[in-house]
Amino acid sequence: MAITKVTSGVRTLGTGEVTTANILDGTIENADVSATAAIASTKVSGIVASGLNSVQTFTSSGTWTRPASITKVIVYVTGAGGSGGPSEPGVQNGGGGGGGGTAVKLIDVSSISTSTITIGAGPAGIAGPNGGGGTAGGLSSWVDGTNTLTGNGGGAGRHPGNQVGGTAVGGTLNISGGWGGNANGTAMATGGGHSYWSAGGMGGISVGTAYNGQDGAYGSGGGGGCDSTSGDDSGAGGDGIIVVWEYK
Repeated sequence: MAITKVTSGVRTLGTGEVTTANILDGTIENADVSATAAIASTKVSGIVASGLNSVQTFTSSGTWTRPASITKVIVYVTGAGGSGGPSEPGVQNGGGGGGGGTAVKLIDVSSISTSTITIGAGPAGIAGPNGGGGTAGGLSSWVDGTNTLTGNGGGAGRHPGNQVGGTAVGGTLNISGGWGGNANGTAMATGGGHSYWSAGGMGGISVGTAYNGQDGAYGSGGGGGCDSTSGDDSGAGGDGIIVVWEYK
């Protein structure tokens, strides 16, 4: 049905044209429109759907392979958290491990087919009391031949003093992990540093049976162990993680 633009004056409707008088019940039906004025639908070609298509999450090392039709990705690379420090002899509580750093970047992967994925390992907790500290977390990385993103692991928890979070490099946005808490010999050990994804493990306390530090998750640091005759181990650092948001 042709549409005529009226710029001025009054135009008389022709045969087969729809008017409000033709539509008494508020809907357009076959009886309201003549065969010569049938409404046709037209398929518009050449338009390609775009936007977020899929998400891949890596919790172990391997290879990212670009899916068909994907042209861009946003990559988050997070290093592992450090383990907390165990208690030390003489009523000395352990400090939390540092959180892993996170590098974030938008990458055009039109000419990139694969990327090497490395996931940093979160170290195990340490049995106490032993007078020593925890263990630093491992680094995570994305390497595609053009771009290298690295999330460094968090530092090892200890007593006394805070333990630094891991740094990040290669991203458009580089986020350092949170620091582990500073243990000071009070009734509570301190928690691990936060990562981009998760809070750190809580430190052990001298109340009830929660003497051991809690484990970190997704790059966060483990909690420190509380000095006790019942349990004083530190929490493990959370493993690193890489998340890839894939766009058409």
